[in-house]
Amino acid sequence: MFSIPDPDGYLSAADVKDVAEEVVAPLPLPGVEGSPLDPGDIWLVVILACVNQTSIWETCNDTNGTPCDDTVFTWLHTLDRHWLEFVANRLLGQLAMTILDPDRSRIVSIDFIDNPYHGEHYADDGELCSMAPKDGTTTCHRYCTAYVVSNEKPVTLAMTYVRSDEDEADAVERVLARVENHPFEIDLLLADSGFYNERVIRRARDIAATVVHVPKKGERMKDKLDVHKSYMTTYRMYKDSERELRFPLAVAVSYQNGDRGKHGEVVRGYVACGVTDRSAKQVERLYRKRSGIETTYRLLRQARGITTTRDPVVRFAIMLVAALLENLWLVLRWAVVARPRRGGRDLPEEFTFKTFRDWIRHELEEELRRQWKIKANEVGVPASQAAAAG
Repeated sequence: MFSIPDPDGYLSAADVKDVAEEVVAPLPLPGVEGSPLDPGDIWLVVILACVNQTSIWETCNDTNGTPCDDTVFTWLHTLDRHWLEFVANRLLGQLAMTILDPDRSRIVSIDFIDNPYHGEHYADDGELCSMAPKDGTTTCHRYCTAYVVSNEKPVTLAMTYVRSDEDEADAVERVLARVENHPFEIDLLLADSGFYNERVIRRARDIAATVVHVPKKGERMKDKLDVHKSYMTTYRMYKDSERELRFPLAVAVSYQNGDRGKHGEVVRGYVACGVTDRSAKQVERLYRKRSGIETTYRLLRQARGITTTRDPVVRFAIMLVAALLENLWLVLRWAVVARPRRGGRDLPEEFTFKTFRDWIRHELEEELRRQWKIKANEVGVPASQAAAAG
């Protein structure tokens, strides 16, 4: 798929750009029959737009060595979502397993990413999902993702597109199936309250121990959480129905001593499948391990291109390119730059994600001939002002 630069010597900006191109280029792009271009010409534009956090239009407008933006979008509109998703997930997995030890168990977090969207759907209503108000809208394109919970290697393992006209559990099933295919053992699955779903819980607990945050909904659940002391119990979802699901419930009581200006008790509940040997407070500490994925989200947004296209597949492709670039940075940082030391590797502070993006930007702007000029107004300073200034 790609060649990791030799760790003996120096990692250059050219090396980083070349391997980024190798990683993204396999994404399947049918293209336009009879066109003199090839998919690589299009993906270079997308990569540059992502590392610049700018639009494809601006990228094409500011460079001489790229097709026009209309041509780029004509190509991108030929993407097939299912084929794209299949290949992208294979690439994400290959990158991840480059630095993950297959003989070591891992904690995995699943989550939804909501990409706010303004406007009408592109082809049908099912493309758009509803979300809480954000950025002046309540509609979004949604993706379900799985990450390794790790301070050193928080790689993305899988990502899938979520439609509003499908059961979200189907999307979770796709992601979990891909995670389950990885060679390492899954020690624990973590998920927030968006995954408090009977089908999701059943599927997750079949794979590994599972901790899911419980929303405070329903009278029976509210009664379970109306306490002042942490405890473990059993909860029956869909009680006395064919869908009844029994699971261990951890109820953890904590205190806010002025944290963020808040005081008093906080009571939280957690599905606690496979961890009943822990106390409720220990289950809560397990769940808090997933807080590190916020850093992953922040980095992902820093490598996401901007677009006003309504085509959900193109928007999904840009998100996938961002995820591939983030995984690649993690691979290069750990496998090529981090220095071996006792107890692990010393991760270099100087090779930041920003540095990684800057290097790719520099090399691509040289290759694609960035225009370092702008058209003058052909008027200049009015003669009367010029005379006065003289």
